[in-house]
Amino acid sequence: MPGEVEPLLLEMHCHTRERSACSHIAVLDLVREVREKGLQGLVLTDHHAVWPEAEILELRRRAGVEPYFVILSGQEVTTDRGDVLVFGAPDPIPKGTRLAEIARRLPGAALVWAHPYRNGKRPPAERLTDPAPYHGVEIFSSNHAIRENLAGLQDWHRYKFTALAGTDTHATGFAGTYPTQFDHWVSSLDDLVAEIRAGRCRPFLKEIPRTGSNTQVTEVVVGTKGRTETRQRWIIRRLHSPSRWEKARTTYRILEQIHRSGFHAGPYRVPEPLDLDPRTRTVVEEGQRGKSLFEKLLSVPASEGRELLEMTAAWLARLHDTPLRLSPPGAFAGSEERRILNYLKKFDESRNPHARRARVLAEALVTVESRFAEQDTAGWVQGHGDFHPKNILVGQDQADDRTSRFISAIDFENAQVSPRAYDVGTFVAQLGNQLHGVPHVLARLPEAVFLDAYRANAREVPPDFSRQVELFRARTHLSIASYLIKVGLGDGPDLTRVLAEAERALALPGS
Repeated sequence: MPGEVEPLLLEMHCHTRERSACSHIAVLDLVREVREKGLQGLVLTDHHAVWPEAEILELRRRAGVEPYFVILSGQEVTTDRGDVLVFGAPDPIPKGTRLAEIARRLPGAALVWAHPYRNGKRPPAERLTDPAPYHGVEIFSSNHAIRENLAGLQDWHRYKFTALAGTDTHATGFAGTYPTQFDHWVSSLDDLVAEIRAGRCRPFLKEIPRTGSNTQVTEVVVGTKGRTETRQRWIIRRLHSPSRWEKARTTYRILEQIHRSGFHAGPYRVPEPLDLDPRTRTVVEEGQRGKSLFEKLLSVPASEGRELLEMTAAWLARLHDTPLRLSPPGAFAGSEERRILNYLKKFDESRNPHARRARVLAEALVTVESRFAEQDTAGWVQGHGDFHPKNILVGQDQADDRTSRFISAIDFENAQVSPRAYDVGTFVAQLGNQLHGVPHVLARLPEAVFLDAYRANAREVPPDFSRQVELFRARTHLSIASYLIKVGLGDGPDLTRVLAEAERALALPGS
């Protein structure tokens, strides 16, 4: 048995090929997968079947598990009130047995309501909180859709019943995905039953809330890391404003299309959109493990930093070369003009001494960008809209395998059809600004690494691509200046610096 401070994590719902006709995984493989996930044991819950103690002892021998590793047997029973996990029955219970009869015949057993949210069902509060006949409710299950798991989590927080998790494993690759944590160690079925009936167990998860004025964001991480990073991660956004909800819904649809267009796996990815619930104005997407490109560039050797910049450029070229066009090209000019004028508004409202310089910049940007919109937009591409190092995640599926590294972009709220140079200019401007305080890092990671890699990977770039990049570099510096005013840094040296950089990019005289 490990140290007393370690929690006990068990897979509480799994089926074996040996005793469940619906399962395709052998019991030895189940044990192996659960151990690799870092759990301390499992409870076999085959349909209407119990593993005899002698066979469990032989299984322990064949699997070569540690003495403290828990292997117990319960069973899943189909009753008149749905599927129930029964822990503490000495013999198989026939299919169709009434739940009330099971409770009467086995007063010392623990009964857990299995996957009650399946197929969109929402159990009424009175059934979740009634202590009879259930002693626990399985709120997380691979037999639930994401929305159904989240409904279970919400109900658990609201009604405070005893909750468990169970993967309901029927095939390889899933065991241990949804573990249950027990407060105290168990070494027998009697111990397990006592802990469940006392409510000393819960799904093993981490919830990280972040609340804004119009959006409530929660990151949920379920399960253990194990040998490979396969935990379930959900980013849940609840939008309080109708306008924010409409924007989020549009962003979700864009992300959905990009994910389907080759960004679902491999070295170039986006988070998978998981659920969109108009009733609660909730958006759920996959949470991805990794560090921002900005954080990585600060810490890795120069050679690795260059590789990451090259991978980032390849990601962007890949997006631009997709056939996706998820907004009308005409939308770009209008949204850009509104944003640029909003940047200028920050200067005027704060009576910033650089307001005149900002106005000259803003007017020049609107004029030149309007010309782009009036020209042929056939070469425009699906863009990201806010492409910079802090919106790029660097992840690795397996810690000991560099070939499993991937680049993923997040925050597609401003994604639209735009000139190729828009995202490129945004990135190089933000790269220089974000790394301005660490000049030694910036010196060894020149923007030319990114620009050369983009050109090498992009299908084609316009003849005046470099000039366009400078235009959008200037536009990004104006947005950075506006942000500095917003956060109370409008009278500092950084504002003067970024305005000067914008003027240089547009070849405008400073003041």
